[in-house]
Amino acid sequence: MFKKIVNVLNIISQVILMITAIVSLITAYVVFAPDELPKPFRLVYDYGISLSTPSPEAAEQTAEATEAPAEHEFMPGEGIMVNMSTKIINLVDPGGRKYIRVTVVVEFAPDNPEYELLPEEEKEAYLTSFEEKLNSRLPIMDDTVITLLSTKTYEDLYTADGKEKLRMEIMDTLSTKLSDLHIISIYFTEFVVQ
Repeated sequence: MFKKIVNVLNIISQVILMITAIVSLITAYVVFAPDELPKPFRLVYDYGISLSTPSPEAAEQTAEATEAPAEHEFMPGEGIMVNMSTKIINLVDPGGRKYIRVTVVVEFAPDNPEYELLPEEEKEAYLTSFEEKLNSRLPIMDDTVITLLSTKTYEDLYTADGKEKLRMEIMDTLSTKLSDLHIISIYFTEFVVQ
């Protein structure tokens, strides 16, 4: 009887140690992992407290700076979407029988800082010209995705982690090639690996 109680207590202590280790790992990931990686939440630090009294000139400059409208930071879902159409690409496979069928949508932030303040008619005209600009860059985007995917193996892509890594690689490569544009996010609307 006593031996069973000791075994149960050992199992409970191992479970508690395992939970503590997992919580410690998650905490370390949230604190130390780069912000580009997916996280359950992000830490925000507010260093806005000043212990010294600002000079009159500094107070005037601060007042002028607060009067200027802050540039809007576009969040995922607020940008302009470009559907890159469905692609079927052979993966790196000795037999040549593995392929991926993927549809990629790229979300861009408008390059006009006053976009949010434009009247509706000007906003529509701007959107038309911006979409034409993006459509003219589609060959670059298509080539980037095709080239990147043709270097991948089935093992690279079939997991959720592999898809997220691919998303970040596409975003980084496109951001480099389209340096005058700001990419908000990459979406997969279709993703089949066989």
